[in-house]
Parts: sequence; structure tokens; C-alpha cells
Amino acid sequence: MLMKAAVMHGKGDIRLESVPVPAAGEGEIVVKVRASGICATDIKMLLGQGLPKDLPAILGHEVSGTIAQTGPGVSNYATGERVAVYPIAVCGECYFCRRGRHNLCLHEFGLAHGIDGGFAEYVRIPRQIVNIGGVVKLPGHIPFDKAALAEPLSCCLAAARASRTTSGDNVLVVGAGPMGLMHLKTALWHKAKVIVADVRPDRLALAEKMGAAACLDANSADVAGEVRRLTGGIGADIVIASLGAPEVMERYFPAVRKGGIFNIFGGPPAGQPVPVDLRWVHYSEIVLTGTFASTPADFQQAISLIGSGEIEVGDLISHRYKLDDLLEAVEQARRQEIIKGVVLIPEGD
Repeated sequence: MLMKAAVMHGKGDIRLESVPVPAAGEGEIVVKVRASGICATDIKMLLGQGLPKDLPAILGHEVSGTIAQTGPGVSNYATGERVAVYPIAVCGECYFCRRGRHNLCLHEFGLAHGIDGGFAEYVRIPRQIVNIGGVVKLPGHIPFDKAALAEPLSCCLAAARASRTTSGDNVLVVGAGPMGLMHLKTALWHKAKVIVADVRPDRLALAEKMGAAACLDANSADVAGEVRRLTGGIGADIVIASLGAPEVMERYFPAVRKGGIFNIFGGPPAGQPVPVDLRWVHYSEIVLTGTFASTPADFQQAISLIGSGEIEVGDLISHRYKLDDLLEAVEQARRQEIIKGVVLIPEGD
């Protein structure tokens, strides 16, 4: 039996092909994909940054759908159940897993990272994801497109946790792309006051509509100076660098207050260090940290917050595509013509 999939063969080379439908092995689940989010990581890979080791490969790690098959030994799941999928397969036994830091697992792999992802009609979920509760059942009222955004939202929840975001904090979010806007929503859920900086007026207008207390045009404003002005001369308690450009991050170091936290969220390319004044870090007691992906607990919380409506993600979805249109979707995402794109696969396909 064959299925339709968008298969990546190399830099800038993704092809719509017919490939075998995966089968569920011991402890595994096969999900019929109903929605798969288009992530900045997918775009980076297609541009040749961090190509998968084994090509061809199927990208896509923001997945929701219905259970099509359960393998031997799988209990508590039934075919037809609606689910969202945490994409990281972890051992559950290493130093980091035992401490609840599954995203740092010494043996991790996952969807579009070692195994095929969700830009296909079906995706195989390995036992490691099933075993840690990474296949999360969805309440019937959560649409598949919103459920696909649980994974990126969980990453923002992880960043807020690492940054110790709390009520009353002044948070500067650098970048008003889809992840920056999710950081905005996450910080607002924590009852923080949020300042957003970006170079695009349309993105800043959207951030303002979504509740940002101030929006700063990074093309014209002295952002660090404006942040200090808006915070009584102190600076931001937390700066989240949603962009992955090292030279951009460096510009915003002065925006964080003494004793504040600077979170490197966007994944920087390899081999591009930036200078850090260690005297500043020392005397100002700056916490410089990073956040990579999320844990299963973060993912489950994201599903809960989407389901309760406490964090609205539907207004982030600007474009919905068919699998046949993925090439066009990726190109539009590369040109930053969309906020968040989701590939939808109808029930009957």
C-alpha cells in the first residue's frame, strides 16, 4: 500500500512522491496525519542548514491526526482516536531523562530527525515516544490545525520556564515571526508585560493586536534605550531572542536589566560566535541561557492550554495548504509571506 509524501532529497529539493505506508512494530503507533505545521527548522533544512544525515527524508514534526494502527504491546490507544504527537523519541533512562529533561536525552532522535516526519499521509510513531506519553489524546473540540501548534507552543512554554517568567515581569521578545508571537502569548498567559521588537511594521501591528504593551521598530529605534525608558531606566527582566541570527542577538544584550535573563531561543547556525563581555555578565549578574525544544510535560500543558482557550493559537495560522501544495508553502514561508502555515490532509485522502 502506498501513500503520498513530500520527500526531501537535498538542499532545495523536495518532491511529492508515492512511498510505502509505514507499519506499526512492537510498541508503536501509526498516525493518519490530518495536520502538520510548517516550522522554521523545515525551511532551514531545505536551505541546506542542518540537512538530515540520511536522505531522502520526510520532514514535518508538528503533527496531529488519528490513530490508524497500533502495534503489539500497545494499550490504552484505539484506532480512530484523535491525537497530537510529541516529536522527540527519548530513552527515558539516561542522566537527563531521569531528571525530566527529556529534550536533552543522550540518545534522542525523532520525527524529521532520524526518522520520517509528518509531511505525509501517515507517520510511524516509535515506541520511545509512545512510552513517555508523547501521543496525547485530543478533546473533540480541538481542531487538528490548532493541535498541530501544540509542539511550537510547548517550546515557548519551555523557554518561559527556563526564563522563570512570572506575573509582572517585563519581557522583551526579539522577533515577531510565528515563534515570537507565541512567546508573546505565552508571556501574557504568565501575566507579564511584553515588549516586541521587529523590523516589519505588519508583524508589529499583529503583535500589538495580540496584546503587546509596546512594539518597537528595530530599523529606527534604539531598542535597548527604548526598553530602558519603558521600564523606568532598569531594562527588561527577560529578553527572549526568538531569531536565530547571532549578530541580531548581540544587539539586544544591553536591553536586559542587571540580574536579568537573556534566553537564546532561535537556533543559531554553527560556527558563528559573538563576543560577550564577561565583565558585564559578572558585575551585572546576567543569566545567559538557551532553550531547545520541550519536554513531554510542556507538550501536554500546551494541549491543555489550547483546549481550554487560555492561549489562542488559531489566529497565528495565516495559511492552510494541501500536501500537494507543500512546495509553494515552503517557498512562501522562506519569503516570510506567511505567519504560520499548516498542511491539512482531509479524512478521506
